Amino acid sequence: MATVEFDMSEFREFFQRMERAARGDFRKELEQFMEGLGNEFLRILQDEIVRRQVIDSRLLLASFEKGNDQNVWEISDGGLTLEVGTNVEYAGYVNDGHWTNTKGVERRFVPGYWEGDRFIYDRSAEGGMMLKQHWVEGAHYWESALRILDRIYPELLERKMQQWLDSYFGR
Repeated sequence: MATVEFDMSEFREFFQRMERAARGDFRKELEQFMEGLGNEFLRILQDEIVRRQVIDSRLLLASFEKGNDQNVWEISDGGLTLEVGTNVEYAGYVNDGHWTNTKGVERRFVPGYWEGDRFIYDRSAEGGMMLKQHWVEGAHYWESALRILDRIYPELLERKMQQWLDSYFGR
């Protein structure tokens, strides 16, 4: 009677690699990838704020840095959700646009002073300026950064997936 032998060593090695990935190595790498993606988005946001010449962007720019007290940076472990944003109160107005005065107010006085062509708000100033009601167009830096990230994300993910496949299942 003839016997047939199968070399199962490659299958054993494959399943060992699957077990290693399932034990959490892959999850840790996925979390690192997401964190890197969040950092990349923050970098793109900052670039868009500068490129679109947002006036007095110092606080706004700083709020889009991980670890800044105005920054929103949350990774929920269970669902692998990354939330990135800002708590700067005026960020939405700068992005979306806004009216200079509240509804029904035609003009309002804003205390402050001028330094060259730049107005500095100062609550204690004796002088200031009158604001007439008009629409200030938003810079739309958020949407622009999302479009840029949408364009580069597929390539980033494809490269990362290939790297993961090679490290877990490659030779």
